[in-house]
Amino acid sequence: MPTNVVMPQMGESIFEGTITKWLKKAGETVQRDEPLFEISTDKVDAEIPAPASGVLTEIKVAEGATVGINTIVAVIGESGGAAASSSGTIVEAAKVAKEAVVAVTAKEPVPAPKAAPVASDAAKKGEPAPSSPTQVTGGTNVVMPQMGESIFEGTITKWLKKVGDTVERDEPLFEISTDKVDAEIPSPAAGVLTAIQVPKGATVEINTVVAVIGGSGAGSVSVSAPAALPAEMKVAAAPQASAAPAAPSPAQASTATTGERYRSSPLVRRIAKDNNLDLSQIPGTGPGGRITKDDALAYLGQLGKSTAPAAAAPQAGTTAPSVAPPLAASAPAEVSIPGELVPLTKMRSIIAQRMVESKHTSAHVHSVFKIDMTRIVRIREREKSKYEQRNGVKLTYMPFIASAVVSCLRRMPIVNASLEGNAVRYHKSINIGIAVALDWGLIVPVIKQAEERSFLGLARAIADLATRARTKKLKPDEVAEGTFTITNPGIFGEQFGTPVINQPETAILGVGGLFKEPTVVTDADGNDSIAVRHIMRLTLGFDHRVIDGADAGKFMAELKKTLENWNGDIG
Repeated sequence: MPTNVVMPQMGESIFEGTITKWLKKAGETVQRDEPLFEISTDKVDAEIPAPASGVLTEIKVAEGATVGINTIVAVIGESGGAAASSSGTIVEAAKVAKEAVVAVTAKEPVPAPKAAPVASDAAKKGEPAPSSPTQVTGGTNVVMPQMGESIFEGTITKWLKKVGDTVERDEPLFEISTDKVDAEIPSPAAGVLTAIQVPKGATVEINTVVAVIGGSGAGSVSVSAPAALPAEMKVAAAPQASAAPAAPSPAQASTATTGERYRSSPLVRRIAKDNNLDLSQIPGTGPGGRITKDDALAYLGQLGKSTAPAAAAPQAGTTAPSVAPPLAASAPAEVSIPGELVPLTKMRSIIAQRMVESKHTSAHVHSVFKIDMTRIVRIREREKSKYEQRNGVKLTYMPFIASAVVSCLRRMPIVNASLEGNAVRYHKSINIGIAVALDWGLIVPVIKQAEERSFLGLARAIADLATRARTKKLKPDEVAEGTFTITNPGIFGEQFGTPVINQPETAILGVGGLFKEPTVVTDADGNDSIAVRHIMRLTLGFDHRVIDGADAGKFMAELKKTLENWNGDIG
């Protein structure tokens, strides 16, 4: 009996996920609990284990695709068995939110839509466009993965390959954006990208087929709009449909004549309208010559550097470059044109939403304390070289701060509590979240049961979580269930910050920069003198609905005392 592999739910508020990489190819043998594929959700990137042993007979969702939870992303058949059918029973169906609504086998023809007017009434209403089959046999479907329990959709922000291009297994194929992370999705198989079903800028639900990869000798290539989706599936940015060309056309520039509608997404047309751009002057580097957002932004960048328009598209019969110069993944952020309107990434949009919700939920109050870190600075300078050689981890200031925080939270559990309705939840464990700044956003991995860890254990956990956050290797449960957060804006030279509370927690500690400052020092006999000391400012942001100012002051005073008189074992 075949076993369906579904997109798992990674959290209460996550309804979709993005498959960033397949660790196995179709036809390979897998063992139960062996890592099968990697996903990205709004908070973490994680490896998902195989639910059963057998042969990976089918991959339904390609790398880079964002799909809703419970979407069937692959099928595992029994060893030596025939190819699995997409109608197999969903494993552990009681644990998922709904049945999968897309089940297209990789061996069946992939439906492609008929040509339809852009921004049709159906598209405006979020309804699927009519479709007709296009024969693309022997292909592997690339689907939108589910990145977490509460993530049900994803946005394709960039295609890294064009229709007709050869791709290798695990080679980055496209980029997606979810609630909190942007991720590159690798190709689930080697071959030729024969069809792109969902254009850049479109938001689709998990399990949606976004592309098809054929064998290395695949003949026909289809450049199409998204295949017809079930009514409950939402397409946020409907592409303009066009007839499929008879042969591959990689990096083909737009050759539409006057009066023809240039192939582009609604987002591109909006950028063109807002900036008075002539689409006929923008070479399209997308599939079949489609004008992409990067094309439009690059053209805007050229206009910003010169008053002369960008090079016009090649005329009919002119050979376009076989490979277009690659644009940086962060191109939208690099373009700085006065008056331009750049849509928020999905991660940035969710961060904005969460920040506003937190400010509306908690009664934010901030208390700033000046800490003399001279003793700890001297300990670190004396021990850091031997410490790293002995323990294999660098000695930074964060373990000192985290260890002191844990000690103080033990004595003042109200700062480690949460508000639940009209009651206060006093947590059994101290789960410390450490905010990590990424190039594409912010993530807060959590050290669970920090009260049970030694100084060295905290140091190793902090270094490990930070590294895996930046390399997208975190597991879903490693960014959940935090009870207190530490954020470090001081690494950028700030004196102090006033951080926003990470819901549903009631307090967050902001770590300011470390500076040498003249300070009044009093000796044991009460004599005052001025000395140069290493000063750091710590800010406690707390929810005044739960924590009184007096309790916040006591907590910070205790934290100050612990750090200034450090006498703990660092391991």
